[in-house]
Amino acid sequence: MKMKIILITAVIAIGAAVITKSTFTEEAKAGTPLVITSMEQMDGWPEASRMAVEEITAKYGKADIIAPDEMIWMNKGIWKKICINKKDIKHSFPIEHTDMMQTTIMYKVPEDKMDELGAFDGSVTFDRTQGFMSARCDKEANNFLALNLAHDIITGKKTVEMARMAYGDIIKEKMNGGNPEYMQKLTFATADNAADPDKNTTGLTKEDVMKAVKKNGGK
Repeated sequence: MKMKIILITAVIAIGAAVITKSTFTEEAKAGTPLVITSMEQMDGWPEASRMAVEEITAKYGKADIIAPDEMIWMNKGIWKKICINKKDIKHSFPIEHTDMMQTTIMYKVPEDKMDELGAFDGSVTFDRTQGFMSARCDKEANNFLALNLAHDIITGKKTVEMARMAYGDIIKEKMNGGNPEYMQKLTFATADNAADPDKNTTGLTKEDVMKAVKKNGGK
């Protein structure tokens, strides 16, 4: 009798685990927001990624979209988007760490500054068409720092070399107990709309394109 009770209890426990995992997976696929009640729901995530999720959840609340390998917050604070990935990527500048938290703002990057921005930090990226600039690191404070320094380069306040040196110096200041302004917030205003659709070089309209697509059977 005792053995039968143990077996029934085990079956119920396993069944509950399967249902929980299945529900999580199906809702994640559907893009349904889920409340993170336990870090066990992030089974297999590296510690750095877990810490990043805890930080952002504590400040901005639950993610708007939770998938098995990433969590996304939309329009939180000054950010258009915050995305934290399960996979953390090694990044050695300015010190050894891993990147998994990408924060995005509306910002128009001038064409003549794009190369400099790329030379400054490979984890600072931009989307010219949509008008986005993003930083990817392990903490929000570090992303504030990267974007503030990127803004300094774009506005001519610092050269790439000066910005890279400042990055390391400010990180060291923080590690020594300081509270640098560049790591507390953005020191500049973001744009409401920084999109750049570029120029039409063919003379064809969107209607022309759609007609051609229909004529070719949707190809």
